[in-house]
Amino acid sequence: MTLALTEETEDLAEIRRAVRSLCEDFPGEYWRALDREGAYPTSFVDALTQAGFLAALIPEAYGGSGLSLMAAAVIMEEIQASGCNGSACHAQMYVMNTILRYGSEEQKQRYLPGIAAGSLRLQAFGVTEPTSGTNTLGLRTTAVRDGDNYVINGQKIWTSRAEHSDLMLLLARTTPAEQVAKKVEGLSVFLVDMREVVGNGMTIRPIRTMMNHATTEVFFDNMVVPAANIIGEEGKGFRYILSGMNAERILIAAECIGDAKWFVERATDYARGRQVFGRAIGQNQGVQFPIAKAYAQMRAAELMVHHAARLYDTGSNPGAEANMAKMLAADASWAAADMCVQTYGGFAFAEEYDVERKFRETRLYQVAPISTNLILSYIAEHVLGLPRSY
Repeated sequence: MTLALTEETEDLAEIRRAVRSLCEDFPGEYWRALDREGAYPTSFVDALTQAGFLAALIPEAYGGSGLSLMAAAVIMEEIQASGCNGSACHAQMYVMNTILRYGSEEQKQRYLPGIAAGSLRLQAFGVTEPTSGTNTLGLRTTAVRDGDNYVINGQKIWTSRAEHSDLMLLLARTTPAEQVAKKVEGLSVFLVDMREVVGNGMTIRPIRTMMNHATTEVFFDNMVVPAANIIGEEGKGFRYILSGMNAERILIAAECIGDAKWFVERATDYARGRQVFGRAIGQNQGVQFPIAKAYAQMRAAELMVHHAARLYDTGSNPGAEANMAKMLAADASWAAADMCVQTYGGFAFAEEYDVERKFRETRLYQVAPISTNLILSYIAEHVLGLPRSY
């Protein structure tokens, strides 16, 4: 059964086939073993890197594939639809945006070829803090200029893949909040070479979670970063991060669509083959209707994801569309997950079917990288013109 849109171009269809072929080498047993140990899927990430998929958004001039965000979305969707887990590497896709749009030519030449080749890993994205959560403007991590360096102090949390990264994109306050006219000012973005600072100003502590997500909290204690590693202008970092978040939300939404397709396909196959009371359970409307509804919900969300990606690729600022795509796709994947569990019944809780693993993994996207409630607040204020609620 194919669940790809029929109007997809041949180039995108070929990318989808190539990703599916690669993922066939990483079946459920591979992911279950990692899940039990809380281990990182190094061989999977290496395979994606060698195939050029993680360099999709890096221009060919820097050794990347030079693909569109739409193509990157297809890659991430197909990873999830194959039963794999793209959260181990998706940041390397969307973090690129900040460097590509706002980094200096020297920074691009220094880092992008290595990232494209896989000799440098850029997976860590240091934004969220324990005391501010999604209130990014309330972050407390500071970066103080000291000659040719910045000295950074503070803490980040939910910094996923930090233990498996060479570089971190870090947002810190370079001007105290009380000294700026607007809260959006005074924040700056740094590209931190973690190979130089882990154990020398940076401490990483893993956080165990309900899914195998390799997330951490990171502490900065007088960590020294060269001034040459600041991205763009000092104090303009929040705007840089926001533009990257549109790409992030679209790609996460594509992953959710992939998850929803996996759940629908698994539930359909199971309902067709499972015999109870002398007939396939899929013959019963009480079973088939929820599957059909989950499929329709996924299709509707998929259209919004593709719409947001195309807007991004044409140079638009799809803030509303990216947020709506992420919300609708996360809702669709969670509805499909719940439906799949109900279809399988007790067998859904058995590890060998992978349903419980994928159920846990897709639940994350109701909360991260931005919660559904924050998206609703954004739509209410910025699209509908209602008073700010927070």
